[in-house]
Amino acid sequence: MSKLADFAAKTGVKYFMISYTDLFGGQRAKLVPAQAVADMEEDGAGFAGFATWLDLTPAHPDMLAVPDPDAVIQLPWKPEVAWVPADCVMEGEPVEQAPRNVLKKLVAEAKAEGLRVKTGIEAEFFLLTPEGDQISDPFDTADKPCYDQQAVMRRYDVIAEVCDYMLDLGWGPYQNDHEDANGQFEMNWEFADALVTADRHSFFKFMVKSVAEKHGLRATFMPKPIAGLTGNGCHAHISVWDLEGKTNAFVGNAGGEIGEVGLSEQGGHFLGGIMKHAEALAAITNPTVNSYKRINAPRTLSGATWAPNTVTWTGNNRTHMVRVPGSGRFELRLPDGAVNPYLLQAVIIAAGLSGLRTKADPGPRYDIDMYAEGHKIEGAPKLPLNMLDAIRALEADDELTAMLGDAFAASFIKMKHQEWNSFVSHFSRWEKEHTLDI
Repeated sequence: MSKLADFAAKTGVKYFMISYTDLFGGQRAKLVPAQAVADMEEDGAGFAGFATWLDLTPAHPDMLAVPDPDAVIQLPWKPEVAWVPADCVMEGEPVEQAPRNVLKKLVAEAKAEGLRVKTGIEAEFFLLTPEGDQISDPFDTADKPCYDQQAVMRRYDVIAEVCDYMLDLGWGPYQNDHEDANGQFEMNWEFADALVTADRHSFFKFMVKSVAEKHGLRATFMPKPIAGLTGNGCHAHISVWDLEGKTNAFVGNAGGEIGEVGLSEQGGHFLGGIMKHAEALAAITNPTVNSYKRINAPRTLSGATWAPNTVTWTGNNRTHMVRVPGSGRFELRLPDGAVNPYLLQAVIIAAGLSGLRTKADPGPRYDIDMYAEGHKIEGAPKLPLNMLDAIRALEADDELTAMLGDAFAASFIKMKHQEWNSFVSHFSRWEKEHTLDI
């Protein structure tokens, strides 16, 4: 009996959602009855790749999504259905541009060097009205709404239901809060191996949206859904361990500014890779036109954007792109809610391995308040001002694109250029309001 068929027999699951994530972060699935899942587990579910955001044509043969039975998750809110992430294959070979395949290749590269990357993410989201045009709670109006206990309790039904499900799934959720924007929330669970975190991140987005819909609301991870309010970040906490997962290779005293915050020499070089490739990294960590309304935002209603605009790192200070809150790990504050869960983990590993191999120097540590004194720093690169600048930075970074895979990079860059061209060819209301009478 196949693993998934056995899982169905033990749990009463009637259907499996065989799911993959495309280049733009769209989650695609086929609903397969349990009686047919054994064949799908062996051969994969067939998809027309061109019909989703992949760099394929209608002339390409079937793309097969082969489910990973070790990552299956029974839907807590609909137990007769199970979700299972899949790896995309075409004519017997992995589809090189498929995000989960990109991540698995980099996990294997890290493993070959005796390293096991572990990460945790902080996925922020808004709860909106079903139309998506305003926050769902009309009483959530405070200028500084972060940690507002009344506001979080008014959305208790949604937040508690999602948290209960994460507890049941064994993810180890440990805190939930109202975030810095009106209508915004964050839920945290324990860190894990990069692939596990990516699968959970992907499922989390699906779960939050589904539970919100069940309660008559709409959840969005859009980077900047409401002007003037703090955007949705997706901060990533990163550490690297030995293959047994028992010894944290980032813990140590490397000396100098790195050692003072509790990072080892390896940790410093991994961080150096993140800093070295940051401008190109943004094309993946901040993948939409809207993303740059978050990282280049003016002051928000609460008084801070909580998003970087300069390539700097620091100790326990939230105003920089990278924060080292304690020994043995660091937090990358650049990614936003639109980031592809698999490409986020992949690009972190790619940049970090690049840093380790080249013994990259992360540069000076800055401990100033970047919001108040950032203008005093000279020489630190600025993050891209828009999606086009980010795409061009990725295109120019031969080392990072090679680490991610040339086939993936070519497809991603090509399709992102198409997206940008679609955006700039769109005529907006703003254009008419400002130029109709010129």
